[in-house]
Amino acid sequence: MRLNSIKPAAGSKQNSKRVGRGIGCGSGKTCGRGHKGQRSRSGGYHKVGFEGGQMPIQKRLPKVGFSSRVSTTAAKVRLCDLAQVTAEVVDLESLKAVGVVKKNVKTVKIYLSGTVASAITVKGLAVSKGAKEAIEAAGGKVEE
Repeated sequence: MRLNSIKPAAGSKQNSKRVGRGIGCGSGKTCGRGHKGQRSRSGGYHKVGFEGGQMPIQKRLPKVGFSSRVSTTAAKVRLCDLAQVTAEVVDLESLKAVGVVKKNVKTVKIYLSGTVASAITVKGLAVSKGAKEAIEAAGGKVEE
């Protein structure tokens, strides 16, 4: 192989369309731009993100972060924090009574962090897979 014999693959290179060369070429006179309007003019096109005068999306959206309102009423509880609850059944009300979660919390999820010593019953709370296995290994149970 020699440098003068290197060629691109067949069909990979196409000749550019020559516009404005008379009616015989199929793209003469208006050169494929149609008649009148902004896109037909030389140098006449809009900037990126322009929406025809409508307020663009990048200006409509807020420039600061977003925090979900659900996060104010949802809480995560460690498995080791369940030891603070003295009741046999751990539910939302018992967690609020002990002060593990705030009073305005509506949903709680228990996740695996630490260990659970006694057999407890978790009722009406979301439980992660690992936390569920740990509770059941300690002799407790999880009720939906």
